[in-house]
Amino acid sequence: MIRWLPFEGVAALRFMREGWIQTIFILVGVSLGVAVTVFESSVLTGVQANFLSRVLTSQAHIVLLPPDEVARPLHAGPGLVEDAALQRPNQRLRSIDQWQTIRETVTATPGVRIIASIASGAALAVRGDATAAISLIGAEPDAYFSIVRVPDYIVAGTLRLTSDDILIGTELAILLGVTVGDRLLVTARSDTPRALTITAIFDLGSKGANLRTTFVAFRTGQSLLNLVGGVTSLEIAVDDAFAAETIAQDLATRTGVRADSWIKTNAQFFTAVQAQNTSNVVISAAVALSVAFGVASVLVVSVVQRGREIGILRAMGARRGQVLRVFLIQGGALGILGAVLGSLMGAVLLLIWHDQVRQTDGTELFPFILDPVLIGGTIAFAAIVGVLAGMAPAMQAARLEPSVAIRG
Repeated sequence: MIRWLPFEGVAALRFMREGWIQTIFILVGVSLGVAVTVFESSVLTGVQANFLSRVLTSQAHIVLLPPDEVARPLHAGPGLVEDAALQRPNQRLRSIDQWQTIRETVTATPGVRIIASIASGAALAVRGDATAAISLIGAEPDAYFSIVRVPDYIVAGTLRLTSDDILIGTELAILLGVTVGDRLLVTARSDTPRALTITAIFDLGSKGANLRTTFVAFRTGQSLLNLVGGVTSLEIAVDDAFAAETIAQDLATRTGVRADSWIKTNAQFFTAVQAQNTSNVVISAAVALSVAFGVASVLVVSVVQRGREIGILRAMGARRGQVLRVFLIQGGALGILGAVLGSLMGAVLLLIWHDQVRQTDGTELFPFILDPVLIGGTIAFAAIVGVLAGMAPAMQAARLEPSVAIRG
């Protein structure tokens, strides 16, 4: 069965088989270490993927806004000194200047996937004696809903957004006592209120957003907000979400408007992700170090126990390099076999955890992600650690003189 193996491989397997108790202990140690690494890394990847999915489907990658209004001091005239305190002016609702030209510039920018024009502002929704302050978002349905996946959050009704329709959140529906098909009287900056029909109710997963956010057709938003022909923002989706900040800075420089990327507005999220990644690296390094010491300790004991056998092999003509490779192969084999078993253990643990740990509504807490690259990298890393761990005892075995080893 092992005739095809070289002498070093045959000797390494024989040593491992004869010292099967030591072999089992080291395999268990390596397997547990790898299982912890695979499980932790996969859970972290799944949680981060879930966070990213929620963030990237509930907001645009880049939002272009009018530049902030600033106060400028009045010139009192030559020879006069004016000591005036400047206050930041109120940021009134206004349109982006020359937004059609800016939209064309954005559309021609490499990496931009889609752009939507938005007319949004504060409004008041009235139903009988009940009133609620709302955030009115007038959007182009085809473009905007490709950026912000509102259709995925619809819990009642059908997604229809004509000039006389409105989409509202679950909390607002409860507050006003309305349901699909009812009509709301919406008042904003224009002097004329508008009666709109509720065609769908959504749940964005946030009580505040469900209470305030509403969606109407783009032209309806412009009319209610007295922004005929204008837009309050341009919302953009890009091909590479992680390049959003770079593209935003480039657009701000070229267009003169304010560009906020989702990376900038979710800075705390990125800080948390970075902290998680750092902790994962530290834990993986600690596990790898413990595995290396475990393999090395077992191989050192093996060298001591098999000193006489090593001496006989050397006396029979085995070269130092061959003896060295025997223990390096043994360390690498223990690392690879332990990594394979540990990867299987980690995958099973991950599957059980994913199946048992659920959100309050029964949906999955995080997606099940088992990255083949992670598994392959872990096995390769464990093999390297095993070989490196076997280096010291292998050199110790190779330095044994035949006569000294045989005498014990």
